[in-house]
Amino acid sequence: MKKYKLTKETIKDGSLKLYRIEALTNFGYIKRGEKGGFIEKEENLSQYGCAWVYGNAKVYSNARILDNAKVYDNAKIYDSAIICGDVMIYDDAKVFDYAKVYDNGRVYDNAEVYGNAGIYGNARVFDYAKIYGNARVYDNVEIFDSARIYGDAEVYGDAMVYGDAEVYGVAEVCGDAIVCKKIGLTGGRFYHTKDKLEKIELVDTRDGYETLACKPKIENY
Repeated sequence: MKKYKLTKETIKDGSLKLYRIEALTNFGYIKRGEKGGFIEKEENLSQYGCAWVYGNAKVYSNARILDNAKVYDNAKIYDSAIICGDVMIYDDAKVFDYAKVYDNGRVYDNAEVYGNAGIYGNARVFDYAKIYGNARVYDNVEIFDSARIYGDAEVYGDAMVYGDAEVYGVAEVCGDAIVCKKIGLTGGRFYHTKDKLEKIELVDTRDGYETLACKPKIENY
């Protein structure tokens, strides 16, 4: 049995006609008869799981909302974007082109994800941040303010990128790194942000490798 239908209530988005959806059965927090947001066609929203489009949110072109993903408010998902897992997209956020957001990712405020970018894990993208190109943002990362992540850059771990910072090229920001100045990181790996007074030492902990440490206390056996 289908979980929703297209109603006769329509709106225009450019040349496209979008249809408001209505639940045909109870599922998740949705009750039978509850109206949702707007989609162009049934292929945009899975008839399985608890995936749903709310309010005035719009999903069209070849975009797909799958699994338990939710799209709220005035958010737009279009082109060939895929939203799946337990993702939430809301406020005035946009996900388009071939971008994919999955796992427990969140995109909100006026943030945009596009190109071939991927957002996953518990990553959060918000404010006016933009993720595009082939960029990957995952784990517990937060990208916000007017930050830009693009090219083949990766941001992961517990890193935070905000302000007017840009991470692009083949740069990696990871660990507990914080990047917020108006600078562009184009290569290399940035994995720890420390106080300027903190002294970092190198400790031989493995053949052929050294570990960065602060105030290390070591017993040699």
